[in-house]
Amino acid sequence: MSDKPKGRFRTFLERKKISITPRAYFLDAMSAMALGLFSSLLIGTIFGTLYTWTNFAFLDTVAGYAKQATGAALGIAIAYSLHAPAFVLFSAAAVGIAGNALGGPVGAYVATVVATELGKAVSKETKVDLLVTPSVTIIAGTLVAMFVGPGVSAVMTAFGKFIMYATELQPLWMGMLVSATVGIVLTLPISSAALCVMLDLSGLAAGAATAGCCAQMIGFAFMSFRENRWGGLVAQGLGTSMLQMPNILRNPRIWIPTIVTSLITGPLSTLVFKLENIPVGAGMGTCGLVGPLGILTAMPDGGTRMWVGIALLCFILPATLTMGFSWILERIGWIRPGDLKIDS
Repeated sequence: MSDKPKGRFRTFLERKKISITPRAYFLDAMSAMALGLFSSLLIGTIFGTLYTWTNFAFLDTVAGYAKQATGAALGIAIAYSLHAPAFVLFSAAAVGIAGNALGGPVGAYVATVVATELGKAVSKETKVDLLVTPSVTIIAGTLVAMFVGPGVSAVMTAFGKFIMYATELQPLWMGMLVSATVGIVLTLPISSAALCVMLDLSGLAAGAATAGCCAQMIGFAFMSFRENRWGGLVAQGLGTSMLQMPNILRNPRIWIPTIVTSLITGPLSTLVFKLENIPVGAGMGTCGLVGPLGILTAMPDGGTRMWVGIALLCFILPATLTMGFSWILERIGWIRPGDLKIDS
């Protein structure tokens, strides 16, 4: 008898496509969150940077509208990843706006996840679905944004400030740690961009994060060129190193060259070139060249040292160092032909 309510509840969740799993909430939702950020705040930042270079007023207008849409884009993206029906999906725009306004991107994330699941639960359960589903979704999301968003956002921001402060105090060790960690997150099926925005990472720590991401993307693109050619170079170098995850699972040793490279380029960024970045660019690496563009935004008067740092840490060293380390591992048999081939 005790199994019947549990069975009915499980059936209800399956019918509503509510999957209470870490994959749904941390992998799928956070990856979608990154897409929402890219489609609003991040692209708006790029247009804003282009405006400062060209003084073309239209770019500034576009940048303003794109940034204003951040909350709505986050809400819709997250709800979409959770398979929200139409009314819930559209209502998530309002939830995202409320969450972002009251708790930043973290607030939008938490509020939208809760609101979406509750909205899915009541969707099409009444004859007045037009009123019930949007109302439940928006009210629930706004309440969560009000009571949870500011606190969660404050914790994440405080942690981000601690990382930035620690990087200022210990640029060598923290440069290595931040670079390697964020680079690894970039390659894993987790959003490094969303992580950096949640932490509000900026300054030297954001520069080290960018170096780590570039080490992964450009590193894998060049060390696998023999097997993936130009398509793989573009897909990984300007797209994502996540394409290598199936290969990493088969042979984790192929990850050594890019990780070791990030341990070198991270402290070079913090100690030698002192590169900085903005939160939306810190976790993107060379994806759409967003990382280098973020450095230009954070350091408008960076001068020659900044340009040399971008060239070396974002492109030249990731390519040359990873190929060198890969060659060594090939000689000792840790990396074999075909290990880096991307599944087509």
